[in-house]
Order: sequence, then C-alpha cells, then structure tokens
Amino acid sequence: MKIKIILLVLGFSICSVKFLIAQDGKIATPSDTLVVLWSSGDPEVAEKACLMYTHAAKRYSWFKEVILIVWGPSEKLLADNSKLKDKIASMKKDGVIVEACVACSNMYGVTDDLKVCEVDVKGMGVPLTKYLKRGYKIISF
Repeated sequence: MKIKIILLVLGFSICSVKFLIAQDGKIATPSDTLVVLWSSGDPEVAEKACLMYTHAAKRYSWFKEVILIVWGPSEKLLADNSKLKDKIASMKKDGVIVEACVACSNMYGVTDDLKVCEVDVKGMGVPLTKYLKRGYKIISF
C-alpha cells in the first residue's frame, strides 16, 4: 500500500512539473522561456522588430531559452530572402531554437528551403498549444 501511494505521488509530481530542458542542459521554467510567433510576411517587421528582439533576448540572456516559430507568410519570406536566412543562421548559432509549421511550409512550397536553413519543420499546432497551456511567455509579430 505504501509503495502504491509513493508511486502515485511521484507520478503526479512528475506530470505536474512544467519545464523545458535548455540547450545548455539546465532547466528553463516557463518564466525563463520566450516563444516568439513570427507570422508577418513584411520584411521590415522581420528585420526591425521580430528577429532583432528575438536574437537580443537570447544573446543578452533576457531569457534562458528562446524559441522562434516561423508560421505562415513569414515562412515564404524567409525562404525567399537571403539576408533573413543569414540572420536565422546567426541566431541559431547563438542558441535560438527555430521551428516552423510544416502545414504552412507545404502550402507555400518552401519546406525544403527551410530545412536547408536547418529550421526544425514540423507540425506546430500541438507544440504551440503546449507552450500556451504551460504558461510560456509568448509574443507575436
């Protein structure tokens, strides 16, 4: 009986923990994690707001973990813009996690272009929902 109670409490504790293992192997809590949802197809928004802030948030350790989700029109913009590709490469080098929605990239026909940039192209509905439900800091551009 005692073993069942201990296992039940342990199982409940593990299920209720909300965290992300950062790239440095340390635990990043929801308050230490920034998720940036980039959907704008406007290059000025990309260069002068979204990517600039996202990169700075990681480089200056404003957040332990920074995740950029490329979604919709921003995927086509990224695939067609070498300057933005270079910026994404620099961001990845500095530790920003870059993900993209495969449904959107397939609609725009840019999935292979994004994979060449080493963007993690995958279904994003479930991951984004988890980020929201776990209370991560989320901003969108």
